[in-house]
Amino acid sequence: MHGSGEVQTYPQLDRAANRLSRVLRAAGLQPGDHVALCMENQIRYLEAIWGCTYAGLVYTACSSRLTHEELAYILNDSGAKAFITSARLAELAGAVVGEAPGVALRLMVDGTIDGYDSYEAAVAAQPPTPLDEARVAGTDMLYSSGTTGWPKGVTKPFVAEPLESTMPGVGGLLAMLFGATADSVYLSPAPLYHAAPLRFCLGIHGLGGTVVVMEHFDAADYLAAVAAHRATHSQVVPTMFIRLLKLPEDVRHAADVSSLQSVIHAAAPCPVPVKRQMIEWFGPVIHEYYAGTEGNGFVYCNSQQWLAHPGSVGVPIGCTVHICDESGDELPVGEAGTVFFEGGATFEYHNDPDKTRSSRHPKGWSTLGDVGYLDADGFLYLTDRKAYMIISGGVNIYPQEAENLLVTHPDVVDVAVFGVPNEDFGEEVKAVVQPVRMPASASEAEALAHRLMAFCREHLADLKCPRTIDFRGELPRHPTGKLYKRLLKDEYWRAAGRAI
Repeated sequence: MHGSGEVQTYPQLDRAANRLSRVLRAAGLQPGDHVALCMENQIRYLEAIWGCTYAGLVYTACSSRLTHEELAYILNDSGAKAFITSARLAELAGAVVGEAPGVALRLMVDGTIDGYDSYEAAVAAQPPTPLDEARVAGTDMLYSSGTTGWPKGVTKPFVAEPLESTMPGVGGLLAMLFGATADSVYLSPAPLYHAAPLRFCLGIHGLGGTVVVMEHFDAADYLAAVAAHRATHSQVVPTMFIRLLKLPEDVRHAADVSSLQSVIHAAAPCPVPVKRQMIEWFGPVIHEYYAGTEGNGFVYCNSQQWLAHPGSVGVPIGCTVHICDESGDELPVGEAGTVFFEGGATFEYHNDPDKTRSSRHPKGWSTLGDVGYLDADGFLYLTDRKAYMIISGGVNIYPQEAENLLVTHPDVVDVAVFGVPNEDFGEEVKAVVQPVRMPASASEAEALAHRLMAFCREHLADLKCPRTIDFRGELPRHPTGKLYKRLLKDEYWRAAGRAI
């Protein structure tokens, strides 16, 4: 664990996972049963995941930023029979004790509160040897991040695969596309409860490589960790690129990033100038993919492919991409529509047949709800999420363009663009900006807003640019890079007395 300095060897990890698997089995959990975890990034996290895997359980890693209502919802919705958390989240953990009656075993790391047993005491009471049975591999059932409403579990039928021959996480992908081996050092700066960091860490473990987990992302600390651990692989999100590029120039120039072989990014669109600067800085080691927790498709490009097709998220691998209009008809090259995958893994949204149905094309293809288009070479470009489209005066506007532009302005740290009510046009474009320095007065705020709006109009059609800009100290952004734009949009629509 970078930051804490704690180290866990493979033999230590194996023994700890064996002990926890025995705790879970002794509590009555059988292969295919569900367990939930909610912890900050810490040394016990991955051993707990491996303990669940050794016991053949379906595990749900929950965001440590959930409200107690959201956490209770996931515990109940997933059917979790056990719950593992930490003392740092004691207030949240205490609030769900009486709200999830199906949870029979509650364990807490680093301390206890009423309703929880000590994780450390429970595992210490068990031998460090494997379960006395033919073990099957556990797997994840992770929840969508809930940027629009309640999160939904992404599920598929549990199949009892032998533990010893099942590659965990995305180990095969890491080896094939990104050159990961037993000698790789993988630096993970994101929360482990998110699908990609969790699956990538498990994949590196499966290959026998070294995993270095940051407790939380800080741009300067990230560069220090790359150098200190001679990191070869890392996965980031575009907001991390932006924070890295906004470090002082002397800090950037002093950073030793020569060990990096593959820096992988996903989870959110990356502004073209940002990615170009990162390739110039880190070299042609930047890889991008577009996929979801659902696992229904995978689109990929390396640095060379991206430089030949700037702004693209790549070409499909192991699947086919279709771009369709509202009627489900396929659209020609260059025209934007809903992105559907054919040939990827099948999935369902747990306990939500309506959401599952709404993700399907009549031909059985599936979508993550994104809008995009294909170029003549088959490269996919994402326009935005359908849910965030603004309709102003009958014109469809995708706010991602304005966001990607405004975030490159030197006075901007973060930005959200969305639609707010307008009596004449239905909606108008609004931006909420996290500035480098908060304006000290109303006149300063007005001047900065005018500069940013003028900057936008220099590069984009006027109708795509914000009519008004507000400033906030911080935006509600998930640590994995996703922006909770729905929270901001709902706030403005409620203030206007309009239904959302």
